[in-house]
Amino acid sequence: MKYTTFIASALFLFALGVLSPISIYAQDTSVGTSISIPIVNSDVKDGNIITSTPNGYELTTIAYDSNIYGVYTEFPSIFLENMDDPLTKPVIASGKANILVSSINGDIKENDLITSSAIPGVGQKATRNGMILGTALQDYSNSDQEATGKILVAVNPHFNAAFTDSKTNIWETLRSADPSALTQLTSLRYLLAAGIVLISLAIGFIYFGRVTSRGVEALGRNPLASRTIQLNLFLNLIMMIVIILVGLGIGYMILIL
Repeated sequence: MKYTTFIASALFLFALGVLSPISIYAQDTSVGTSISIPIVNSDVKDGNIITSTPNGYELTTIAYDSNIYGVYTEFPSIFLENMDDPLTKPVIASGKANILVSSINGDIKENDLITSSAIPGVGQKATRNGMILGTALQDYSNSDQEATGKILVAVNPHFNAAFTDSKTNIWETLRSADPSALTQLTSLRYLLAAGIVLISLAIGFIYFGRVTSRGVEALGRNPLASRTIQLNLFLNLIMMIVIILVGLGIGYMILIL
């Protein structure tokens, strides 16, 4: 039975090599299957992170790139090469490979999550939810944040929502124009907090508006009671401010808890 399976596998690989324009060869640097990908950048280096864009496959240039595809490797363990297009390069999208990283987002420890950075094609430590490339299998540290080095990474591009840091700066997120920074739970918190704040503002102003209108009418009917009416308006103004502050407080608590 074992010999039958071996012969069948050998015949399959032979037929694949004869009948298709794909060649298969193996090396021992990375672990996983690389496929032929046409990369736009001519200066791509071994270990660069590749993203899928409308213009084609390019080096990543933003942190937490939502379209991370894989890693260019010059020494793939298995390479399914498209012989019809010699300009394509081996890119691994699942497995293990040496990745160019920097300490721009802090030193990297084993088992840290790795994502893309603002340095073209270079990875960094992931510290918030978003798209990641994979998991670091080695440590990396360097006081020079512009310097790069290679570490072995378990490549598995996917969206990560494991971080529980609820104090994500919404303004920083909006400036980065990266929608992947907002998980469904985080987005729900922002929406709920904003809704409560808006409701408290509406209730406060509507309440004070009605009280003010009645106070003006009462003042017109009874000018002698102006002090009492003015005091009542002042107390209601304080009440309106309290309602708004309570709403703001509840919204803030939703964001940080």
